[in-house]
Amino acid sequence: MSTISVTVNGRTYQSDVEPRTLLVHYLREQLNLTGTHIGCDTSQCGACVVHINGQSVKSCTVLAVQADGAEITTIEGLAQNGQLHPLQEGFWEKHGLQCGYCTPGMIMSAYDLLQQNPNPTEDEIRHGLEGNLCRCTGYQNIVKAVQYAADKMNGSGNSPGE
Repeated sequence: MSTISVTVNGRTYQSDVEPRTLLVHYLREQLNLTGTHIGCDTSQCGACVVHINGQSVKSCTVLAVQADGAEITTIEGLAQNGQLHPLQEGFWEKHGLQCGYCTPGMIMSAYDLLQQNPNPTEDEIRHGLEGNLCRCTGYQNIVKAVQYAADKMNGSGNSPGE
């Protein structure tokens, strides 16, 4: 066993973990943060995306011990004071989800994109989400949801694509 200390969504945790434990399993099984999904176990789908020290990472590719000392943000950490993050709101308003399985990873990847590019084009959004797979929506409403969030975060209040 190894002892790690991580800050997840602003709260610090010290835990004993097996050295082989993947971060996604640690988040779900030890911290009970089940919003981060396990979709493929091969890093292909992106359902497990979280942020480690501000970087978007597929948590199925990181050992929990590698995150020792890190600051981690999961989908649960985006909403503040009971208010959905504009991306979460956008997925709701623009019907960017059906089954919802890919949604946490999509939102976390889109969050990273919007931190780097607050006003992306449709092509830039599609490129920013390339590492995430959705089997339900055909992506058009996911793109609209990200455009909605970008617009809202930029303060214009208008949603492109309406």
